[in-house]
Amino acid sequence: MFKDKTILVTGGTGSIGSEIVRCILRENPKVVRIYSRDESKQFALQQEFEAYKNVRYLIGDIRDKERLSYAAEGVDFIFHAAALKHVPACEYNPMEAVKTNVLGVQNVIEVAIEHNIEKMVAISTDKVVNPTNTMGATKLLSEKLISAANMYKGSKRTIFSCVRFGNVMGSRGSVIPLFKDQILKGHDITVTHKEMTRFMMSIPQAAELVLKAAEQAYGGEVFVLKMPVLKIMDLAVALIKSFENTDGSFYNGRILEIGIRPGEKLYEELMTLEESERAFENDHMYVITSPFQNESLGYEGFHKAKYMGYSSMNAPQLQLEEIDKLLNKYGLGFGGHIYERSTGILGSYSGSRGV
Repeated sequence: MFKDKTILVTGGTGSIGSEIVRCILRENPKVVRIYSRDESKQFALQQEFEAYKNVRYLIGDIRDKERLSYAAEGVDFIFHAAALKHVPACEYNPMEAVKTNVLGVQNVIEVAIEHNIEKMVAISTDKVVNPTNTMGATKLLSEKLISAANMYKGSKRTIFSCVRFGNVMGSRGSVIPLFKDQILKGHDITVTHKEMTRFMMSIPQAAELVLKAAEQAYGGEVFVLKMPVLKIMDLAVALIKSFENTDGSFYNGRILEIGIRPGEKLYEELMTLEESERAFENDHMYVITSPFQNESLGYEGFHKAKYMGYSSMNAPQLQLEEIDKLLNKYGLGFGGHIYERSTGILGSYSGSRGV
Protein backbone atom coordinates (compact mmCIF):
# COMPACT_ATOMS: atom_id res chain seq x y z
CA MET A 1 0.00 0.00 0.00
CA PHE A 2 2.85 2.42 0.78
CA LYS A 3 5.32 1.37 -1.91
CA ASP A 4 6.67 4.46 -3.69
CA LYS A 5 4.38 6.70 -1.60
CA THR A 6 5.30 9.80 0.38
CA ILE A 7 4.30 9.54 4.05
CA LEU A 8 4.15 12.19 6.77
CA VAL A 9 4.09 11.05 10.41
CA THR A 10 3.36 13.80 12.92
CA GLY A 11 4.72 12.98 16.36
CA GLY A 12 6.96 10.56 14.49
CA THR A 13 9.57 10.37 17.24
CA GLY A 14 7.11 9.10 19.87
CA SER A 15 6.60 5.48 20.87
CA ILE A 16 3.73 4.94 18.42
CA GLY A 17 4.89 7.33 15.71
CA SER A 18 8.34 5.75 15.47
CA GLU A 19 6.82 2.24 15.30
CA ILE A 20 4.56 3.39 12.46
CA VAL A 21 7.68 4.62 10.67
CA ARG A 22 9.40 1.23 11.16
CA CYS A 23 6.39 -0.60 9.71
CA ILE A 24 6.09 1.70 6.71
CA LEU A 25 9.79 1.48 5.89
CA ARG A 26 9.38 -2.27 5.33
CA GLU A 27 7.08 -1.47 2.39
CA ASN A 28 9.63 0.58 0.43
CA PRO A 29 7.98 4.02 0.44
CA LYS A 30 9.38 6.82 -1.67
CA VAL A 31 10.02 8.88 1.44
CA VAL A 32 8.90 9.07 5.09
CA ARG A 33 8.88 12.49 6.74
CA ILE A 34 9.16 12.44 10.53
CA TYR A 35 7.65 15.62 11.93
CA SER A 36 8.11 16.47 15.61
CA ARG A 37 9.27 19.12 18.06
CA ASP A 38 12.00 17.11 19.81
CA GLU A 39 15.41 17.36 18.14
CA SER A 40 16.98 14.93 20.66
CA LYS A 41 14.52 12.16 19.77
CA GLN A 42 15.02 12.96 16.09
CA PHE A 43 18.77 12.55 16.54
CA ALA A 44 18.20 9.15 18.20
CA LEU A 45 16.02 8.00 15.28
CA GLN A 46 18.64 9.20 12.80
CA GLN A 47 21.06 6.75 14.39
CA GLU A 48 18.50 3.93 14.22
CA PHE A 49 17.51 4.61 10.60
CA GLU A 50 20.93 5.64 9.30
CA ALA A 51 20.81 2.88 6.65
CA TYR A 52 17.66 4.38 5.12
CA LYS A 53 18.11 7.15 2.57
CA ASN A 54 14.38 7.81 2.25
CA VAL A 55 13.73 9.26 5.71
CA ARG A 56 13.51 13.00 6.35
CA TYR A 57 13.60 14.64 9.77
CA LEU A 58 11.49 17.79 10.10
CA ILE A 59 11.41 19.95 13.21
CA GLY A 60 7.98 21.48 13.66
CA ASP A 61 4.83 21.78 15.75
CA ILE A 62 1.31 20.98 14.54
CA ARG A 63 0.28 24.30 16.11
CA ASP A 64 2.28 25.99 13.32
CA LYS A 65 0.07 25.54 10.26
CA GLU A 66 2.47 27.18 7.82
CA ARG A 67 5.35 24.89 8.80
CA LEU A 68 3.01 21.90 8.70
CA SER A 69 1.87 22.84 5.20
CA TYR A 70 5.44 22.88 3.92
CA ALA A 71 5.98 19.43 5.48
CA ALA A 72 2.87 18.04 3.74
CA GLU A 73 3.82 19.14 0.23
CA GLY A 74 3.50 16.16 -2.15
CA VAL A 75 2.41 13.76 0.63
CA ASP A 76 0.08 10.79 -0.04
CA PHE A 77 -0.68 9.68 3.55
CA ILE A 78 -0.62 11.47 6.90
CA PHE A 79 -0.43 9.49 10.13
CA HIS A 80 -1.22 11.89 12.93
CA ALA A 81 0.36 10.77 16.22
CA ALA A 82 1.29 14.14 17.74
CA ALA A 83 -0.65 14.96 20.91
CA LEU A 84 -0.54 15.98 24.52
CA LYS A 85 -1.50 12.64 26.04
CA HIS A 86 -0.72 12.67 29.78
CA VAL A 87 -3.88 13.12 31.82
CA PRO A 88 -2.40 15.11 34.78
CA ALA A 89 -0.41 17.43 32.47
CA CYS A 90 -3.51 18.22 30.41
CA GLU A 91 -5.59 18.66 33.56
CA TYR A 92 -3.22 21.31 34.90
CA ASN A 93 -2.60 22.90 31.49
CA PRO A 94 -5.98 22.67 29.76
CA MET A 95 -5.47 25.45 27.21
CA GLU A 96 -2.22 23.86 26.06
CA ALA A 97 -4.15 20.62 25.50
CA VAL A 98 -6.69 22.55 23.43
CA LYS A 99 -3.95 24.18 21.35
CA THR A 100 -2.40 20.83 20.44
CA ASN A 101 -5.23 18.29 20.55
CA VAL A 102 -7.92 20.50 19.01
CA LEU A 103 -6.44 23.47 17.14
CA GLY A 104 -3.42 21.40 16.06
CA VAL A 105 -5.67 18.66 14.71
CA GLN A 106 -7.70 21.21 12.75
CA ASN A 107 -4.42 22.42 11.24
CA VAL A 108 -3.59 18.88 10.13
CA ILE A 109 -7.08 18.49 8.62
CA GLU A 110 -6.88 21.76 6.69
CA VAL A 111 -3.39 20.99 5.41
CA ALA A 112 -4.53 17.51 4.31
CA ILE A 113 -7.42 19.05 2.33
CA GLU A 114 -5.19 21.80 0.94
CA HIS A 115 -2.70 19.26 -0.45
CA ASN A 116 -5.35 16.74 -1.52
CA ILE A 117 -3.81 14.03 0.66
CA GLU A 118 -5.10 10.51 -0.07
CA LYS A 119 -5.75 9.48 3.54
CA MET A 120 -5.25 10.89 7.03
CA VAL A 121 -5.38 8.53 10.01
CA ALA A 122 -5.34 10.07 13.49
CA ILE A 123 -4.65 8.36 16.80
CA SER A 124 -7.28 8.74 19.52
CA THR A 125 -7.75 7.18 22.95
CA ASP A 126 -10.25 5.27 25.06
CA LYS A 127 -10.45 8.38 27.25
CA VAL A 128 -12.73 10.06 24.67
CA VAL A 129 -15.65 7.83 25.73
CA ASN A 130 -17.65 9.64 28.44
CA PRO A 131 -14.61 11.81 29.21
CA THR A 132 -13.96 13.03 32.75
CA ASN A 133 -10.67 14.80 32.04
CA THR A 134 -9.30 17.51 29.77
CA MET A 135 -7.22 15.11 27.71
CA GLY A 136 -10.24 12.92 26.92
CA ALA A 137 -12.44 15.94 26.17
CA THR A 138 -9.93 17.48 23.76
CA LYS A 139 -9.34 14.16 22.00
CA LEU A 140 -13.10 13.62 21.71
CA LEU A 141 -13.41 16.99 19.99
CA SER A 142 -10.52 16.05 17.69
CA GLU A 143 -12.43 12.88 16.71
CA LYS A 144 -15.49 15.01 15.92
CA LEU A 145 -13.39 17.37 13.79
CA ILE A 146 -11.88 14.48 11.84
CA SER A 147 -15.24 12.82 11.22
CA ALA A 148 -16.80 16.10 10.08
CA ALA A 149 -13.90 16.81 7.72
CA ASN A 150 -15.18 14.06 5.44
CA MET A 151 -18.34 16.12 4.95
CA TYR A 152 -16.88 19.52 4.10
CA LYS A 153 -13.76 18.56 2.10
CA GLY A 154 -15.60 19.35 -1.13
CA SER A 155 -14.12 17.77 -4.25
CA LYS A 156 -10.87 16.78 -2.53
CA ARG A 157 -10.15 13.06 -2.29
CA THR A 158 -8.93 12.96 1.32
CA ILE A 159 -10.34 10.21 3.53
CA PHE A 160 -10.21 10.93 7.27
CA SER A 161 -10.44 8.29 10.02
CA CYS A 162 -9.33 7.61 13.61
CA VAL A 163 -8.09 4.72 15.70
CA ARG A 164 -8.86 4.44 19.43
CA PHE A 165 -6.13 3.07 21.66
CA GLY A 166 -6.18 1.68 25.16
CA ASN A 167 -3.04 1.85 27.30
CA VAL A 168 -0.03 1.15 25.10
CA MET A 169 2.32 -1.14 27.03
CA GLY A 170 5.88 0.11 27.26
CA SER A 171 5.22 3.50 25.67
CA ARG A 172 6.97 6.54 27.12
CA GLY A 173 5.39 7.70 30.36
CA SER A 174 3.17 4.62 30.69
CA VAL A 175 2.68 2.50 33.78
CA ILE A 176 4.93 -0.50 32.96
CA PRO A 177 8.20 1.51 32.64
CA LEU A 178 7.23 3.35 35.84
CA PHE A 179 6.62 0.15 37.81
CA LYS A 180 9.81 -1.50 36.48
CA ASP A 181 11.88 1.53 37.45
CA GLN A 182 10.38 1.54 40.95
CA ILE A 183 11.09 -2.18 41.36
CA LEU A 184 14.69 -1.92 40.13
CA LYS A 185 15.38 0.96 42.53
CA GLY A 186 13.70 -0.84 45.43
CA HIS A 187 11.13 1.92 45.79
CA ASP A 188 7.50 1.36 46.72
CA ILE A 189 5.22 0.77 43.73
CA THR A 190 2.58 3.49 43.52
CA VAL A 191 -0.87 2.29 42.42
CA THR A 192 -3.59 4.92 42.31
CA HIS A 193 -6.46 2.52 43.17
CA LYS A 194 -6.47 -1.23 43.78
CA GLU A 195 -9.63 -1.74 41.68
CA MET A 196 -8.49 0.27 38.64
CA THR A 197 -8.73 -1.61 35.32
CA ARG A 198 -7.32 -0.76 31.91
CA PHE A 199 -7.31 -2.02 28.32
CA MET A 200 -3.82 -3.04 27.23
CA MET A 201 -2.21 -3.20 23.79
CA SER A 202 1.38 -3.51 22.62
CA ILE A 203 3.27 -0.96 20.53
CA PRO A 204 3.37 -3.34 17.49
CA GLN A 205 -0.40 -3.94 17.83
CA ALA A 206 -0.99 -0.19 17.96
CA ALA A 207 1.01 0.42 14.78
CA GLU A 208 -0.68 -2.49 13.01
CA LEU A 209 -4.12 -1.08 13.87
CA VAL A 210 -3.17 2.29 12.40
CA LEU A 211 -2.02 0.72 9.13
CA LYS A 212 -5.16 -1.45 8.96
CA ALA A 213 -7.24 1.70 9.36
CA ALA A 214 -5.42 3.31 6.45
CA GLU A 215 -6.15 0.26 4.34
CA GLN A 216 -9.85 -0.14 5.20
CA ALA A 217 -11.14 3.38 5.85
CA TYR A 218 -13.94 4.78 3.68
CA GLY A 219 -14.20 7.98 5.71
CA GLY A 220 -15.22 9.05 9.21
CA GLU A 221 -14.72 5.69 10.96
CA VAL A 222 -13.19 4.97 14.33
CA PHE A 223 -11.24 1.69 14.47
CA VAL A 224 -11.00 -0.04 17.86
CA LEU A 225 -8.78 -3.03 18.62
CA LYS A 226 -10.25 -5.79 20.80
CA MET A 227 -7.91 -5.75 23.77
CA PRO A 228 -7.32 -7.69 26.96
CA VAL A 229 -8.25 -6.05 30.26
CA LEU A 230 -6.24 -6.21 33.44
CA LYS A 231 -6.28 -4.79 36.93
CA ILE A 232 -3.38 -2.39 37.49
CA MET A 233 -2.78 -3.95 40.92
CA ASP A 234 -2.37 -7.38 39.27
CA LEU A 235 0.08 -5.87 36.77
CA ALA A 236 2.23 -4.61 39.66
CA VAL A 237 2.14 -8.05 41.30
CA ALA A 238 3.08 -9.80 38.03
CA LEU A 239 6.06 -7.49 37.51
CA ILE A 240 7.30 -8.08 41.08
CA LYS A 241 7.05 -11.84 40.66
CA SER A 242 8.76 -11.66 37.25
CA PHE A 243 11.60 -9.66 38.83
CA GLU A 244 12.03 -12.08 41.71
CA ASN A 245 12.12 -15.09 39.37
CA THR A 246 14.71 -13.63 37.01
CA ASP A 247 17.89 -14.18 39.01
CA GLY A 248 16.73 -14.76 42.57
CA SER A 249 16.37 -11.04 43.24
CA PHE A 250 14.24 -9.92 46.16
CA TYR A 251 11.94 -6.92 46.07
CA ASN A 252 11.74 -5.31 49.50
CA GLY A 253 9.28 -2.53 48.71
CA ARG A 254 5.52 -2.31 49.07
CA ILE A 255 2.59 -1.63 46.78
CA LEU A 256 1.13 1.68 47.93
CA GLU A 257 -2.34 2.88 47.02
CA ILE A 258 -1.91 6.63 46.56
CA GLY A 259 -5.33 7.75 45.32
CA ILE A 260 -6.78 8.55 41.92
CA ARG A 261 -5.14 11.47 40.11
CA PRO A 262 -7.16 14.49 38.91
CA GLY A 263 -9.32 13.49 35.93
CA GLU A 264 -8.59 9.76 36.22
CA LYS A 265 -11.29 7.06 36.07
CA LEU A 266 -11.44 3.64 37.72
CA TYR A 267 -12.22 2.02 34.38
CA GLU A 268 -12.07 2.98 30.70
CA GLU A 269 -14.52 2.56 27.83
CA LEU A 270 -13.70 2.02 24.16
CA MET A 271 -17.19 2.11 22.67
CA THR A 272 -20.52 3.40 23.94
CA LEU A 273 -23.82 1.56 23.67
CA GLU A 274 -24.98 4.14 21.11
CA GLU A 275 -21.85 3.71 18.99
CA SER A 276 -22.33 -0.07 18.92
CA GLU A 277 -25.53 0.50 16.94
CA ARG A 278 -23.45 1.61 13.94
CA ALA A 279 -20.44 -0.64 14.54
CA PHE A 280 -19.10 -3.69 12.73
CA GLU A 281 -16.69 -6.27 14.12
CA ASN A 282 -14.43 -9.18 13.29
CA ASP A 283 -12.29 -11.31 15.61
CA HIS A 284 -9.73 -8.55 16.10
CA MET A 285 -11.41 -5.14 15.98
CA TYR A 286 -14.50 -2.97 15.80
CA VAL A 287 -15.24 -0.37 13.13
CA ILE A 288 -17.52 2.39 14.40
CA THR A 289 -18.91 4.02 11.28
CA SER A 290 -19.46 7.74 10.86
CA PRO A 291 -22.77 9.11 12.18
CA PHE A 292 -23.02 10.92 8.83
CA GLN A 293 -22.81 7.66 6.87
CA ASN A 294 -26.25 6.49 5.75
CA GLU A 295 -25.30 3.49 3.66
CA SER A 296 -23.72 0.15 4.47
CA LEU A 297 -20.19 0.16 3.08
CA GLY A 298 -19.64 -3.59 3.38
CA TYR A 299 -16.38 -3.87 5.32
CA GLU A 300 -14.74 -7.07 4.13
CA GLY A 301 -14.60 -9.77 6.80
CA PHE A 302 -16.76 -7.77 9.25
CA HIS A 303 -20.28 -8.38 10.53
CA LYS A 304 -22.72 -6.21 12.49
CA ALA A 305 -21.52 -5.72 16.06
CA LYS A 306 -23.55 -6.71 19.10
CA TYR A 307 -25.55 -4.00 20.78
CA MET A 308 -23.33 -3.49 23.80
CA GLY A 309 -20.80 -1.08 25.25
CA TYR A 310 -17.12 -1.99 25.49
CA SER A 311 -15.80 -1.22 28.98
CA SER A 312 -12.91 -2.43 31.15
CA MET A 313 -15.35 -2.55 34.09
CA ASN A 314 -17.31 -5.56 32.83
CA ALA A 315 -14.89 -7.20 30.37
CA PRO A 316 -13.11 -10.44 31.43
CA GLN A 317 -9.83 -9.68 33.20
CA LEU A 318 -6.48 -11.37 32.66
CA GLN A 319 -5.21 -13.48 35.55
CA LEU A 320 -1.62 -13.29 36.83
CA GLU A 321 -0.27 -16.07 34.61
CA GLU A 322 -1.93 -14.52 31.56
CA ILE A 323 -0.46 -11.11 32.42
CA ASP A 324 2.96 -12.70 32.74
CA LYS A 325 2.68 -14.34 29.32
CA LEU A 326 1.58 -11.03 27.81
CA LEU A 327 4.55 -9.18 29.33
CA ASN A 328 7.04 -11.77 28.15
CA LYS A 329 5.50 -12.00 24.67
CA TYR A 330 6.42 -8.36 24.09
CA GLY A 331 9.64 -8.33 26.12
CA LEU A 332 8.19 -6.12 28.85
CA GLY A 333 8.78 -8.32 31.89
CA PHE A 334 12.08 -8.98 33.63
CA GLY A 335 12.52 -12.37 31.94
CA GLY A 336 11.47 -14.54 34.87
CA HIS A 337 8.10 -16.29 34.54
CA ILE A 338 5.92 -15.90 37.62
CA TYR A 339 4.72 -19.51 37.38
CA GLU A 340 8.23 -21.04 37.57
CA ARG A 341 8.29 -21.37 41.36
CA SER A 342 8.31 -24.96 42.56
CA THR A 343 5.00 -24.48 44.36
CA GLY A 344 3.26 -23.43 41.14
CA ILE A 345 0.84 -21.35 43.22
CA LEU A 346 -0.35 -18.02 41.87
CA GLY A 347 -1.91 -16.23 44.79
CA SER A 348 -2.36 -12.53 45.47
CA TYR A 349 0.79 -10.70 46.50
CA SER A 350 0.61 -10.41 50.25
CA GLY A 351 2.66 -10.33 53.40
CA SER A 352 4.87 -7.56 54.80
CA ARG A 353 5.70 -6.33 51.29
CA GLY A 354 2.07 -6.23 50.11
CA VAL A 355 -0.45 -3.44 50.27
